[in-house]
This record gives sequence, C-alpha cells and structure tokens, in this order.
Amino acid sequence: MQKLKLHWQILIAFIIAVLLGLFFPQSSEYVKWLGDLFLRALKMIIVPLVFSSIVSGVVNLGSSSSLGRLGAKTITYYITTSLAAILTGLILVDLIRPGVGADLGFRMEVHDLTSTTGSLGDIILRIVPTNLFEVFVKGDMLAIIFFALLFGFFIPRVSEKYSMPLISFFNSIFEVMMKLTSFIIKFAPIGILGIVTGIVADQASDKAKLVSMLEHLGVYMLTVLSGLAIHMFITLPLLLKILGRIRPFLHFKALSLPLITAFSTSSSSATLPLTIEAVENNVGVSNKISSLVLPLGATINMDGTALYECVAAMFIAQAYGIELSFIQQMIVVVTALLASIGAAGIPMAGLVMMSIVLTSVGLPLEGVGLILAIDRPLDMCRTTVNVFSDTCGAAIIAKTEGEILKV
Repeated sequence: MQKLKLHWQILIAFIIAVLLGLFFPQSSEYVKWLGDLFLRALKMIIVPLVFSSIVSGVVNLGSSSSLGRLGAKTITYYITTSLAAILTGLILVDLIRPGVGADLGFRMEVHDLTSTTGSLGDIILRIVPTNLFEVFVKGDMLAIIFFALLFGFFIPRVSEKYSMPLISFFNSIFEVMMKLTSFIIKFAPIGILGIVTGIVADQASDKAKLVSMLEHLGVYMLTVLSGLAIHMFITLPLLLKILGRIRPFLHFKALSLPLITAFSTSSSSATLPLTIEAVENNVGVSNKISSLVLPLGATINMDGTALYECVAAMFIAQAYGIELSFIQQMIVVVTALLASIGAAGIPMAGLVMMSIVLTSVGLPLEGVGLILAIDRPLDMCRTTVNVFSDTCGAAIIAKTEGEILKV
C-alpha cells in the first residue's frame, strides 16, 4: 500500500468499506472507531495549523520589500477572484441543492450549530475575542483567524530584537505542523474505511438509500465541476478581456503545458516552474511581475479550492437536513476565502481546510468521509483553475503596469 499514491489508497479503502458495509454490516462495529480516531486527530491539528500558517504567512508578506503598489494589486486581484469563485459555487449549490433529499445517514440534531446563529452584529462581535484561550479551546475559527491576522501583521512592526525570534518561532511551528499534518493525512485511507463502512452498514438494509447516496454524490460532483467551469471559462476570461484587454483564447493556448501539468499532478507548487516559464516566454510578462505574482499565487490564490470548500460545506449541511441562514452562508463564504489562503503547501489541503469551514458553522466532520472518497478528480480540476487564475492575474497586472504582451 505504501507504494500506491494516497488517492489510490483512499479509493481502495472506499471500495473495501462499501463492500464491508454491504455484505458484512456487523463488521462496522470493529472498524468505526478508526474513523472516529481519524476525525479526532484531524480536529487536534486544526487550531494550531491555522494559527501558525496565518501568522507565518502574514509575517513573511509583511516583511517583504516587494510589497508595494504591485503587491497591493496582486492581493486585491486574488481576493476578488477567490470571492467570485466562492459566490459562483454558493449560487449553484443553492440552486441545484445536491444534498437535499440525500439519505446519507447524516440526519441528526446538530447542537453546535446554535453557537453560530445570531444577527450580523453578533457575528462581528464574536470575531473579536474577549478571551483568547476560550476561543482556542472552543475552536472558534473566525476569532482565531482574526487574531492570527492581527498578530502576524504587527510582529514585523516591532524592533528586530523582538520580531526576529517570533518570526523564527512561528515559521518553525508552521513547518512542524505541516509535518504533523502530512503524518496524519497518511492515515486517511484507514479513517475513510471506518467512516464509510459505518455509513453504508447503517443503510445496508435499504438499497434505495444507497442508490440515493450515489445519485446525490454524482449531482454534487457535477455542481462543483459546473462552478469550476463557469469560473475558468467565463469569469476569468471576462476579467482578462475587460481589465487587461487580453484575448482569452490566446492566453489559454499559451498556458496549455502548465495547465495540463496542473491537472495531472494536482499541485500548484509542482507546476510553478512551468507556469513562470510559460507566462514569461509565451505570454510576455516580465520577470519582475511574474516572480512576485506567480509564487504568491501558488501560495494564497486558490479559486478552485475556495469554490469547492463552499459547495462541499453546503452539500453536507443539506445532507444533514440543515438550512443555513443567510448569515451562516456568509460565514461559509468568508471562512472558505480565508481557509483557501491558508491552504498553501499542505498535502491534501482540501481535507484540512474543509474541516475548518465546517467547524466555522458548527457542522460535524463525518460528511467529509464520503466527499473525500470522490475528491481526486475534483482536486485535479480545481488545481487547474487555481493555476489558470494565477496566470490571468500576472497578465492583467502586467497590462496595468504598461507592459506589452504577446497575447
């Protein structure tokens, strides 16, 4: 199993879990604890991982001499496109409602959801914590993210005597948390085995429920893919045309190699050298811009990931039979945006970041088991969207800086 790539291990575990749940439902009593243990480990790393990743990222951005007008344009573009992707996904999932009527064995009372209700004013007040230790214990993600942003912003703004040890400290914690995350993610196949076996075993007596589960997962996949297609072939080309006066088809053609590589590897970071080369040589963007915009984009610009997290969270809520209010949906949007920024460099980032979005509105993590089992093809597609958005940003910013491009 160790020689197989992780996504194949997960697929095999998913198939075994379905077979066990169908033909040996009593076996679920012996493996369900594996799923519970995996979810507990996932919950264990969420708070330290998010806090250290955001503080480390903001510190490194804040201390960079490259951040000026160019940096401001880059950050603005990335936040705008990620937000557009999330809203696209939210509109589609609200229209299609792939989780409504899905009998996935999820229906239950979710008590934690009551902690996220309230008016917009209540939500804003909750973002600013009165007791930092309390929000860490409760795992109140919005408050943790807010404090991490502020803390990271002000670290470089004190004297080097104090800032350098803190920068080194949080960078070190982040590196350790990434190693720990990688270690826990290796047990994802075992966790999926426990989670899915229990779900299928609960439904084994009713074949109609199993058919319903597969149908709704298929509609969920189509919803995500439709959102990604709209963002990649409509939203981003419109931005190229309107903001950059760039011909979208020629731009797309110039980036064919890195886009194919992104699709096959599911890694923005692994594709980065090819992306830089294509953007500079085929599109005509200067190294001054590409060297800042593209590495930063591979780190924080995750349009496809943000869209996926929003759709998946809404799908799980619908599968639980829970109607999220407008305010709660906006929390999903904001958290998906911030979580996608913090997803950089983390193996199987979708799983870890999805748990953050679910936690923000008090939804249980068990639904991740089924979604993760069909995650690989969606991961390939959303990585392609992530990389294409980076290249569009580089081209648009180059145009606003007065550069003449080949497209």
